[in-house]
Amino acid sequence: MNTFWNFVTPLLGLGAEPRDLTFTQIALRGVIVFVVTLVMVRVGHKRSLSRKNAFDAVLLVILAAVLSRAINGNAAFFATLGGGIVLVLLHRLLALVACHSHAFGILIKGCPDLIVEDGEFIWKQMVRNHVSTHDIEEDLRLSLHSEDISRVKRARVERSGDVSFILKEES
Repeated sequence: MNTFWNFVTPLLGLGAEPRDLTFTQIALRGVIVFVVTLVMVRVGHKRSLSRKNAFDAVLLVILAAVLSRAINGNAAFFATLGGGIVLVLLHRLLALVACHSHAFGILIKGCPDLIVEDGEFIWKQMVRNHVSTHDIEEDLRLSLHSEDISRVKRARVERSGDVSFILKEES
């Protein structure tokens, strides 16, 4: 084991001051952090990159901030990688709890808000979500290829921030 540490320590600049790290050491740290992060995200599941809600965004922002410190030498390399793994596992655990508890899911992920009902805008909810009529019309064009709000039975700002539409029944 000593042979391993004697090889890895100078290669990665472990224990060196950040200003003393060489290009090669930072590049190797970057490659290792990239590979480990890829594994972490796969362990954390696809959802951490596919959803656009605050719960998933927080993981990505904090994970990026923590792991960047491992690359630039501002924190202990292996301890920082371990901290990243703990964050991903915590995210996965909270997502699992949210999957089984609707109330907890609302607490950490939020809930959708109704912004259109029977073709009429619900102004209070639109203001609360910072959504203008122009935003809704744009989403209507992009999602339904229509500009006719009267065709919409309901529209919601989903937890991800996307706007979803349910059309009225054709008669």
